Amino acid sequence: MLEIDVASPQSVLSARDTVVDRCGTDPAPLYGLVNNAGIGLNAADIESVLEVNTLGVKRVCEAFIPLIERSGRIVNVASASGPNFVSQCSPGRQRFFQDASVEMADLERLVAEVIKLQGDPRRLQALGLGEISAYGFSKACVNLYTLLLARENPHLVINACTPGYIETDLTRPQAEKRGVSPSAMGMKPPADGTVATLFLLFGEPQGSGHYYGSDARRSPLDRYRAPGDPEYTGE
Repeated sequence: MLEIDVASPQSVLSARDTVVDRCGTDPAPLYGLVNNAGIGLNAADIESVLEVNTLGVKRVCEAFIPLIERSGRIVNVASASGPNFVSQCSPGRQRFFQDASVEMADLERLVAEVIKLQGDPRRLQALGLGEISAYGFSKACVNLYTLLLARENPHLVINACTPGYIETDLTRPQAEKRGVSPSAMGMKPPADGTVATLFLLFGEPQGSGHYYGSDARRSPLDRYRAPGDPEYTGE
């Protein structure tokens, strides 16, 4: 097992080099890649959250894509917080977060600008972002990054998904703070959080560059679709 600090470029590259040393590069040694690292459900430190949740995904993908076999899979684990965040943005910014023709540099500039502003409400509103949530913004960026990555790598099947409201180290403190059990807050057991990821790894998703709900059904990027609701059929 390899431990990777996705916020550290050196750690990510070291892990990639270890895989190459152990497995070689011809043929490509990896079938798939799951980006599951995440922090900061209620954190206010925008930079730290983005370094892991958004830029960490980008670092890992850039390092490991050359090692993935043709028609291999990438699953970026996002969150319903992403679409919820987008729903509160200006109409123009909502279109941005759903536009597969956006340039990667545009997304990178937006992330850098948000880090620079460090939560200044007035200036963030000028960017069309509304009330900033570090976690929600980071996951909206992951969803857009997934679209752009799929466009740039048509030989791979690349999608994003939400695991749902799952009992994890990230969510459990919410229940502890209220003095109730995780299940009383609606959290599901960890095994339930693997449904969409396993489907995107081994099932037959509808193409590439999409976002899936925890029930493994396509979902929109600009609003929440509850599990069991009709599947999203838009572009």
